[in-house]
Amino acid sequence: MSEPPGAGAVAGGAAETRPRHGVRLGIDVGTVRIGVARSDPSGILATPVRTVARAKDGSDLAEIVALVREHEAMEVVVGLPRSLSGKEGRSADAARGYAVRVAEALAPLPVRLVDERLTTVSAHQALRASGRPGRRHREVVDQVAAVMIVEQALEVERRTGAPAGELVVPDPPPASKESE
Repeated sequence: MSEPPGAGAVAGGAAETRPRHGVRLGIDVGTVRIGVARSDPSGILATPVRTVARAKDGSDLAEIVALVREHEAMEVVVGLPRSLSGKEGRSADAARGYAVRVAEALAPLPVRLVDERLTTVSAHQALRASGRPGRRHREVVDQVAAVMIVEQALEVERRTGAPAGELVVPDPPPASKESE
């Protein structure tokens, strides 16, 4: 008897499924920098792509859109920073706002918000463990956090068989005067 498509090994009593095929681009949104990472098309590995500087003129969004197109991503996952208790603060509001802007720019490509509790802390720990001096973390910590966001999304999809996180719905365009 053959397994249904996407069925995987049974681990701990729960069947795991393979993630959908296609590259996911992960984004760790910060006030100064945006870390970007990608998965391989099979959804097995996540690797850093680059760090994008935030810009008041919005050019950072154009750069993110260009990276999504360059890597032919089938989905974008944006980290949603929550406190350990699950509450959302200003950083989460900023990430949600940025995710909406990304969704508007890339529609109909799906953009999802994925819980990213402790990714930056974990990224700093991983960089320390790798022997990278603390003063050099800033250059890559956002990329490492983005890798962790992609890995989290892929793991949730493997466990549940469904895309991770919350789908971001772009704001509707403003109504034109002709439609009034």
